[in-house]
Amino acid sequence: MRVPVIELSDCIRCGVCVEVCPNVFSETDAGYIQVTDLDVYPEEQVEEAIKNCPADCIAWEDL
Repeated sequence: MRVPVIELSDCIRCGVCVEVCPNVFSETDAGYIQVTDLDVYPEEQVEEAIKNCPADCIAWEDL
């Protein structure tokens, strides 16, 4: 299984991933982006978030 991960040290908190894929990415109260814990991630939507991330800080990780 693959899950999306965010390298928070590289994240500029622009919110593009939340706009593109709100069912996977969300913003915490502290303003950081987090990945929602899902059984299956929508691959096309996550790929779109990866492609549009200006900080290039989202990637797939194999579990």
